[in-house]
Amino acid sequence: MLAVLLPLFSYFIVKRFSESATHMPRHYIVDSVVNTVRRGKQVTDTIWHQLPEMSLTNQLGQKVSWSDMHGKVIVADFFFTHCPTICPRLTLSMRELQNGITNSQRVGDRTPDFLHLVSFSIDPERDSVPELKKWADRFQVNPDQWWLLTGDKKEIYDMAIDEMKLGIVDGKGVDTDFIHTDHFVLIDTNRYIRGYYHGLDDTSMSRLSRDIILLTMEKDPKQKGIFAGKLQLIAIVFLVAIASVGLLLFVFRKKDKYAGPGLEKE
Repeated sequence: MLAVLLPLFSYFIVKRFSESATHMPRHYIVDSVVNTVRRGKQVTDTIWHQLPEMSLTNQLGQKVSWSDMHGKVIVADFFFTHCPTICPRLTLSMRELQNGITNSQRVGDRTPDFLHLVSFSIDPERDSVPELKKWADRFQVNPDQWWLLTGDKKEIYDMAIDEMKLGIVDGKGVDTDFIHTDHFVLIDTNRYIRGYYHGLDDTSMSRLSRDIILLTMEKDPKQKGIFAGKLQLIAIVFLVAIASVGLLLFVFRKKDKYAGPGLEKE
């Protein structure tokens, strides 16, 4: 009984504590809230804003989209190669993420397959593919993990302002007139925004590194486990099994008790 009940009891304890954990990065930007009735109870479902698909070009001249990063946690920022102020420092911060977060392999390619970095140029008219490649070479960008993106200007600005809710302003070709953010944006595997972090602040970047790892451990709510909704049934099956074993032991003991005297007489 202990061998059966102890693992079951431990599972319920772990399940309870895991469900009550609140340390995961929160969601941002709500699209809508839907109220429904399920099994006689009112349930509120929050529909989080999902970043729309995009089609831009990376530093290798390849057309890429969010779909090409499917299943990965993504960190995004905004920069331009003629930036006279914070862009080099932001790129260095992103490079620290590139070099600091690796997979668990001790030898060989340690590029993490769960993380991708993207830097959008807010000056795509001047930031051509060759310019992005120069910037990438200067900062030792690994193209397998980190893309510098250029393309349609409206698409990039819509992504920053309307979709990620970041404040950037077109400089109209004058470097000092650009207004852009130092924020890094954390995006989960469903393309939901899960955090904003200051790329020039060490404490904020440490929190970003921690939250990236936490997101890799987050269970996708769209995928149900094999025991989902079956815990009560499993508990009943275990109890029935225990009762059956107990009944069998009782019957055998009774049988041995009545068989004993007969064997002695023989």
